[in-house]
Amino acid sequence: MSTRRALLIIDHGSRQPAANELVEIVAARVRERRPGVIVEHAHMEIAAPSLADGVAACVAAGALEIIVHPYFLGSGRHTRETIPKLVAALAGQHQGITIQVSEPLGLHDKLVDVVLERVDALLE
Repeated sequence: MSTRRALLIIDHGSRQPAANELVEIVAARVRERRPGVIVEHAHMEIAAPSLADGVAACVAAGALEIIVHPYFLGSGRHTRETIPKLVAALAGQHQGITIQVSEPLGLHDKLVDVVLERVDALLE
């Protein structure tokens, strides 16, 4: 039996609905590009769906392996401590499911390109 993989994209969560919609849109676009992968989204705190809800949605969709991707720019306390601790607790609740946490967005040339694109748009 092949492993069903899932990607769970998680952001911080906000009291602003528009901010929370961003990760949902990112997840939808990733889903379009990876049709064979289960793709869900979650918020670390403040808004729904929670990380627990996101993991449950992945499991309900048939995932046996879940990669939690922090949609954060840098490696801070939440990406190094908070999210891994939450994931470890959830892994204990879902026997037979492998859950890993990827690195946050970090330093990448494509992000530099986005910064320059945004700035250049104001200079034109």
